[in-house]
Amino acid sequence: SSTASAPVATSVVSAPVASQACAGSFKPISASGAFAALDPGWNLGNTLDALPTEGSWNNPPVTTATFPQIKAKGFRSVRIPVTWVNHFTDASPTWTVDTTWMNRVETVVDQALSLGLSVVLNVHHDSWNWADVTATSANLTMIEEKFGRLWYQIGSRFACKSSALIFEAINEPTGSTQAHADELNKLNDIFLKSINDAGGFNPQRVVSLSGLNMNSALTAQWFKRGTTYPKQPWGLQFHYYSPYDFIFGAWGKTIWGSDADKSSLVQDFDLFHGNFSTIPTFIGEWSASPGNTETAGRWKYYDFFLRTAKKYGYSTMMWDNGADQFNRSANTWKDSVAVDVLFSAVKGQNNTLADSTTDPSATAQSSSAYLFHKVGDPVIAQSVSYQLNGNTLISITSSTGAKLTSAQYSISATGVLTLSQSYLSTLYTTSSSAGLKATLTLTFSNGAPLSLSIYQYATPTLAPGVSSTYALSALSTSSDLHIPITYAGLPQIAAVKALKSDGTYLADDWTVYLGPLQNARWTYGGWGWDAAGLTVAGSGVTTLKGAGKSVTLTVEFFPRALGENSLNVTFTA
Repeated sequence: SSTASAPVATSVVSAPVASQACAGSFKPISASGAFAALDPGWNLGNTLDALPTEGSWNNPPVTTATFPQIKAKGFRSVRIPVTWVNHFTDASPTWTVDTTWMNRVETVVDQALSLGLSVVLNVHHDSWNWADVTATSANLTMIEEKFGRLWYQIGSRFACKSSALIFEAINEPTGSTQAHADELNKLNDIFLKSINDAGGFNPQRVVSLSGLNMNSALTAQWFKRGTTYPKQPWGLQFHYYSPYDFIFGAWGKTIWGSDADKSSLVQDFDLFHGNFSTIPTFIGEWSASPGNTETAGRWKYYDFFLRTAKKYGYSTMMWDNGADQFNRSANTWKDSVAVDVLFSAVKGQNNTLADSTTDPSATAQSSSAYLFHKVGDPVIAQSVSYQLNGNTLISITSSTGAKLTSAQYSISATGVLTLSQSYLSTLYTTSSSAGLKATLTLTFSNGAPLSLSIYQYATPTLAPGVSSTYALSALSTSSDLHIPITYAGLPQIAAVKALKSDGTYLADDWTVYLGPLQNARWTYGGWGWDAAGLTVAGSGVTTLKGAGKSVTLTVEFFPRALGENSLNVTFTA
């Protein structure tokens, strides 16, 4: 592992200082202080970083309403990723950035700063474009020149902004070797020179330097702070999307929260902290998307991740691509409970958490984010379990605001909540149609309120008129295949099992060593889901065609149980 120079750069000038280049004054802050002020933060993802420009991906352009919504929720900072590759108006040696684009970036930054939010501004997807030092044809001389010119221009435009603006050298720079790291360390030095040459308040501005991929292990292994500009207040950031299988819904992993899960996260943080215990650090990206993760597992992950980050003194900035977390147009959160858990954990409050299965060898999985009743089963009292964490249940209210009475529920000292048969009978009968029957809000003596969604369910089916068999020869690998599904309960696909006609796995044979609800499950990227049903990506079609045999996909739903609550789609060779 590498060592970093002593954090002399984090020293604070005790009083505001005047700048000859900037009107007004600048209130210096240490890197530790600036990073602490970020917590918690939010990423303006897939927006100014979109290719070729803002609005090209899934989000509309930023409006004056965007950041007030984020601040009103309680976030204290925004990271504003910006991709510059399509906004140069000339080439070497000047690499001039289009003035209209620079104006637009400044407008968005100013909107956030004017609200009192801290801002992290960076060079984003350029890292795997022109600034990719790992590319076979990489021209390092060109990369260094262009990178330096870009940051000189950014530094010049933003030189007189307040100390609430932090510069981040480059997002997730590619690389996996010592040579790649050496070049990145050089780019960090070029970044520092460029912003200092630009003048203004930049020599006192807090900066976030970059390690390979923003990966905690690679940064710990190879990052080295140069010796130039020793008075520049600086620190590091890393990004955290682990464990991959849970975060991305891969290989049927729909549980999280075991002692082993928690230990792995702590070990990752320990590794980084052990190498940079004196260097201010924040986590610039992290997420557990409602689209990829099971709800109770997600709430537990949020709580433990944020508490662990707090323990190590790491502020966190949630990644949001505009599809996973916050709907900017509707001003709604996909999982408002998870966000409430976030804020409570950051404040150090004890959250009560919905319990759920953590044993990977289980053949069925439970989740207390939901209460499921199967169509055809008698209506009886049902129970769900909670990790109270020292709290007591104060009240349960329905979506209309009506409070449940003591005759309608009871809760044990160990957190087992039982809803009475008489109450559940007001929501459904043995033969009533599948679907969401009620959403209850549970309020506790401390921490975030939780939701309990009550579903009556049956086995989903393919939508009317949709075939369960597809000829692989008729499918194109250049487009996605959409298979409409009629959901009958929670409208979410849990996992997809993929078996060839001879019983062997379509991919990832090693999943035979995983639990029964992960054996042969297809990984992230080959398939996806939405409210309309299953999508097999073009890359997934390529995998199916490459099998050389017919393949059956078993599409599994919540609640999960081996051999139950699933439907099959067959692809014939």
